[in-house]
Amino acid sequence: MLALFETPGGFALFKVLKEGKLSNVEDLGNEFLTAESARKMVQLKAFDKFDNTSDALEAVAKLREGTASKSLRKFLKSNCDGETLAVADSKLGNIIKEKLKIDCVHNNAVMELLRGVRSQFTELISGLGDNDLAPMSLGLSHSLARYTLKFSSDKVDTMIIQAIGLLDDLDKELNTYAMRVREWYGWHFPELAKIVQDNILYAKAVKLMGDRINAAKLDFSEILADEIEADLKEASVISMGTEVSDLDLLHIRELCDQVLSLAEYRAQLYDYLKSRMNTIAPNLTALVGELVGARLISHGGSLLNLSKQPGSTVQILGAEKALFRALKTKHATPKYGLIYHASVVGQAAPKHKGKISRSLAAKAALAIRCDALGDGQDNTMGVENRLKLEARLRNLEGKDLGRLSGSAKGKPKIEVYDKDKKKGSGGLITPAKTYNPAADSLLQTPTADSENGVKEKKDKKKKKKTDDEEEAKTEEPSKKKSKKKKSEPEPETVEEPAKKEKKKRKHEEEETEMPAKKKEKSEKKKKKSEV
Repeated sequence: MLALFETPGGFALFKVLKEGKLSNVEDLGNEFLTAESARKMVQLKAFDKFDNTSDALEAVAKLREGTASKSLRKFLKSNCDGETLAVADSKLGNIIKEKLKIDCVHNNAVMELLRGVRSQFTELISGLGDNDLAPMSLGLSHSLARYTLKFSSDKVDTMIIQAIGLLDDLDKELNTYAMRVREWYGWHFPELAKIVQDNILYAKAVKLMGDRINAAKLDFSEILADEIEADLKEASVISMGTEVSDLDLLHIRELCDQVLSLAEYRAQLYDYLKSRMNTIAPNLTALVGELVGARLISHGGSLLNLSKQPGSTVQILGAEKALFRALKTKHATPKYGLIYHASVVGQAAPKHKGKISRSLAAKAALAIRCDALGDGQDNTMGVENRLKLEARLRNLEGKDLGRLSGSAKGKPKIEVYDKDKKKGSGGLITPAKTYNPAADSLLQTPTADSENGVKEKKDKKKKKKTDDEEEAKTEEPSKKKSKKKKSEPEPETVEEPAKKEKKKRKHEEEETEMPAKKKEKSEKKKKKSEV
């Protein structure tokens, strides 16, 4: 059996002298405790040295992918006829077996054997020391790292992630320090907070002025506008603030210096971030801007990780909390995350923000992939996509205007109805109609035939009335008899008057008891309230 072992300097084949020891994996490590015992276990059969670093890098990269390089295949063909080969990678063993027809073995005993060979490698190969092996290993590892990462100094997105994080921290610190200056100096000059709204200008004014008494003598034209300067000097004379000592003003001025230095460094950091974004992700910067693009890269972890995300993920990146809450409560999911702060989305009307953010996320996903995996360094793709998005936004707004005016696609224009006007020509289809007096309806004069008809109708109505009256007379006596029977009172018994008297007495007693009960209740309530 032969064991294949890869080294920084080349490939080595070791002959296993004691194959029976491979059956006992636990005791196999003891065979490599010393150099003498290791020489009795394995013996170097052949060694294929790499010509240069590029050959070594190519061979090791192939091994990491589970394939064999050309040099390795030639080496195995010439030295492994009729032998079984012990390999450390099962994929590599399968490829060697298919292409070179060499039986390969990969199990725990083989891994323990190769581990022992690695521990005594310098003793098994004559003329190779630790001092020679260490620089070879270091150089090959650096080359392999550059190959796997495709290292380029211009594509380091770590600088962007750190810069945008520091920029956010500086904004928080600036706001905190500026509010502290306002609160601290507000005890001495409270009116200044309303006159000067900007934090940086406020700090500059406080640093220059010191005590508010000095405001009338100083010139604020380099810091403030003329109107604001006049208001400041007028308010300093009639201010309601308290007096402050010189030591307090000294510390307030030092805090103003801190605010101004932080603001200056923030401006420098923003310029640095802008230049790095234009270098690393020019297309993404052209679409969404420097700050939004940097926050997307920072949220994704790196530009390469962000390039693996689809457009739907880029759209809601930064709104994960709202997304999972919506999924849990079965409500509508969010339409945008960090991408909401892009200028294209900000220009859209509220009802169009969802459509524009979806389109922008799709274009941004393409721009990110172009920046991360493409070779070009220009921003032509991002500029073209931005123009398309702006055209789509104008199209959406134009559709709404068309619907309001009635000229939308597929709908006819709404015009004032005029049946007399012909389309295209101002003439009339028919002449204007005049009043026709012959069409008026007139009341008819009564004739002899119509009078006879009316008399006959009146006679019929009289006959009906007489018949109805006769029927009513015959029915009335029978109704009166039944009413009399019903109205006849039943003979009263002797017991009924006595019952009526009892009811009257009870009613009188109840009326006399009601006021007493009401008084008791009111007294109880008063006692409870007093308690």
